[in-house]
Amino acid sequence: MEAQSNSLVQINDLYKRFSISGDFLDQLQFKGGKLVRHQEHVHAINGVSLEVMPGEALCVVGESGCGKSTVARTVMGLLTPTAGQVSYRGERIDNLSDKQMLPYRKKMQMIFQNPYASLNPRMTIMETLREPIRFHNPALTASEIRDKIHEVMFSVGVDPSWGERYSHEFSGGQRQRISIARALAVDPEFIVADEPISALDVSIQAQVLNLMMEAQEQRNLTYLFITHDLAVVEHFGTRVAVMYLGTVCELAPTKQLFSSPRHPYTQALMSAIPRLEDNRPDYIKLTGEVPTPVNLPSGCVFHGRCPHANERCKQEIPMLTLLSDGTRVACHGVEENRL
Repeated sequence: MEAQSNSLVQINDLYKRFSISGDFLDQLQFKGGKLVRHQEHVHAINGVSLEVMPGEALCVVGESGCGKSTVARTVMGLLTPTAGQVSYRGERIDNLSDKQMLPYRKKMQMIFQNPYASLNPRMTIMETLREPIRFHNPALTASEIRDKIHEVMFSVGVDPSWGERYSHEFSGGQRQRISIARALAVDPEFIVADEPISALDVSIQAQVLNLMMEAQEQRNLTYLFITHDLAVVEHFGTRVAVMYLGTVCELAPTKQLFSSPRHPYTQALMSAIPRLEDNRPDYIKLTGEVPTPVNLPSGCVFHGRCPHANERCKQEIPMLTLLSDGTRVACHGVEENRL
């Protein structure tokens, strides 16, 4: 996929593999009377290409283990890609050193899934928020830093008078608000949110989600939002990328995706959304098992569970193709007008 010239973040043909073979001695095996080196890898991301436009919320959805969080961490530079490129405003950043990445750290921030693990238990909330502000803005005075901390705490609904408390003194929802405050403290342009509400009670999820939407509007933020909750996607997302086994199978505007999903896997996901009706003739029950990312199937990674697969699907990898309605779909059946 060609990245648009005015996109904020571009991900081009991204691959990420993790070795599960152990150290060098663990990889040595006797085969046919010879000592050979055997290596195995988990293929977490396989040729993902996406662009994130300024001001939008691009949601990435899919089953657990499909590579959503790996994409998020690779974009942020927490993981080094095996192949492919990540660019920010046209400048490649995936091959930069830690020192070269510093100017981008202020522009790109991340909200992690678990608010219980993402905050340092030995630091007060004031210290947690002061650290990134002081690091990225060394010219600010102590009073200016304090005013900035109070402003960002107030904006996320946390009382500034709680600043001397530690993270264990807060509930899960309050901790996630503090995590959001930490991300906003350096005035970023782009935020990667890796399932930021999945660890929270349902009653708190809507509050945190609305807080993020308000922050997007007030601060002109751009989100890459990782989630498995389709109800959240419909409420929050501008566009949606559907992933399956490390690949993007469909990319479409949110309303377009929910009104007329094109890929068979997307259709199955949409049919699984809980509804009040007892009789649901549109429910699609997939058969077969999810393939292992250690040994990827040939052709389309979904062909073993797809009711529309033919011989071409088993042999040839489908490309993400732009359709007339603006949707991008990686499916031979859609390309051949069989679906």
